[in-house]
Amino acid sequence: MTVRLTGWLRCKDEAELATVLRYLPEHVRLTLEEPGCLTFHVEQTEDPLVWRVAETFTDAAAFDAHQARTRGSDWFRATNGIQREFQRSG
Repeated sequence: MTVRLTGWLRCKDEAELATVLRYLPEHVRLTLEEPGCLTFHVEQTEDPLVWRVAETFTDAAAFDAHQARTRGSDWFRATNGIQREFQRSG
């Protein structure tokens, strides 16, 4: 069953925004290279501190592998404290 994750990444200030801008391109590149990643979009909204997130993976195993890789990444270490609001389906 396909797994979808949608939600928001909300920076509290310009410093968090700068961190996202620095680490996001590599995070997106690595995620799109993962087996089972169908789509991965992190897009800045009209509010520059808020990012819309939409991810799709082929199944729970692919999504779990993505989560495991992410937890060991520079992205995770740099952005772990930034507020996230996600909903998962599948």
